[in-house]
Amino acid sequence: QVQLVESGGGSVQAGGSLRLSCSASGYIGSNYCMGWFRQTPGKERGGVAAIYILLGNTNYADSVKGRFTISRDSAANTLYLQMNSLIPEDTATYYCAASRYTGSRLLDSRQYNYWGQGTQVTVSS
Repeated sequence: QVQLVESGGGSVQAGGSLRLSCSASGYIGSNYCMGWFRQTPGKERGGVAAIYILLGNTNYADSVKGRFTISRDSAANTLYLQMNSLIPEDTATYYCAASRYTGSRLLDSRQYNYWGQGTQVTVSS
């Protein structure tokens, strides 16, 4: 069983930066993928960034390319999301997710079966 705990959310002004962390407990193998998703009230949870651990390849949503960076510290079993040049549209609850990779698109939430509780990010203009 995998448990995920996010941290690092908060309030920031537009143009600022935040780094989200996701601490994982339980087995995360090399054939797993991990990702960050976000959700605002009334909208579906959408993929932000994801990584396939075995190959190290990453996927990003078009809206965050060039601004966000996903990374993983395997020794600490922690996933990160560095968010720079934040804009108000980035305001959302951010969720960490993990799953054994099944070949689906990395940013498809249906790929994932382990989820964290979420951390709020608020960007003011």
